[in-house]
Amino acid sequence: MIPTAVQDFPRLVEAVQRNCDISDARYGRDMTLCTYLLEMRELYCWEHELPLTALPPKEELGPWLIQREALWGAIEETPFEPLPVGGRTLDPFDASAVNAELAPEGLVYGGGYGRFHRPQFFLGQLERRETREGLEVWIVGCEYARGLSAPPAAYQNGSVFLRRDALRRWLWEKVELWGTRQPDGAMKSALSCYGFDQDPIGALDRMSDGETESAILHEIGEGRAEALLGWSWKEMVAALRGKRAEILARAVRDNLADCLSTLPALIERGASGSIHFYFANFEGMRRHLFPRLVSAYRLWREDANAAPLLEAVSGGSDHWHCVAGRLMSLHQEPEGGERAIEALATQEPSPLAF
Repeated sequence: MIPTAVQDFPRLVEAVQRNCDISDARYGRDMTLCTYLLEMRELYCWEHELPLTALPPKEELGPWLIQREALWGAIEETPFEPLPVGGRTLDPFDASAVNAELAPEGLVYGGGYGRFHRPQFFLGQLERRETREGLEVWIVGCEYARGLSAPPAAYQNGSVFLRRDALRRWLWEKVELWGTRQPDGAMKSALSCYGFDQDPIGALDRMSDGETESAILHEIGEGRAEALLGWSWKEMVAALRGKRAEILARAVRDNLADCLSTLPALIERGASGSIHFYFANFEGMRRHLFPRLVSAYRLWREDANAAPLLEAVSGGSDHWHCVAGRLMSLHQEPEGGERAIEALATQEPSPLAF
């Protein structure tokens, strides 16, 4: 007997995928050309269930790209579809209501807003649920519907979603990218810790497990940061319209989250592979704002002394909390609040750096 909540499972998958495609149609081409082509290649591989080590055939990828962009052009103005679940139609942004119906059937759904107010949706297999510090953690296995961008982890409304397939694909991309030149540095050290030089596929399994925990730790940090910053922070980020201002705000919150949760836990556990991998991906605005942490990592690499790292993390918790408060105060100014935040994002050297 087919469970009531998924009695028309193909229709549910179709509706979620349709919403993914609509979001891609509206926002997919906003990224840089290089990122866009990489994301499209990854989406093709996911849709065609290609092994991670396989390259998409060039003679098929080109026509697929043309067809996908034609589809986007046809649906760009289409409203998002409600989801057929449990004999009802539910709002695609009401993930809690959807999951209340789907979770007993071994499914998990994600629907919300990501970076730059972009709607993101997915539907996948529920591997397990757990509670961490009062947060509900949903571990997602294979995915039945997804969009062009597939963030491996997200924190939404008191829930953490960890998408293991998306994480595994993202990790493999990082490994492949490093392999083109094989430079020394944090990524080389991370791959060595996980044993990629001897057993790449087994090492990817070990890395997926280790970085699953790192990703969950970061999202727990997001929850802690939210409790510290309050509703005003969420309102500010939702109201920001300039990309520079939002990038700055998200970098400040990410640094705060990692000082509150990710880095203290990894250092305490001696998770060398995850620490190296963290710094291999510590880039952009986050890195620009936190030079003290970069210097502390270099010292740790040299003599395995965690004291400078712990000092940077401890000081960073207070610093980024204060910076977040400063941004909220600026945003509440009656005129020019967001412009002031954008000015901070472009000022050199950064007055917010620690």
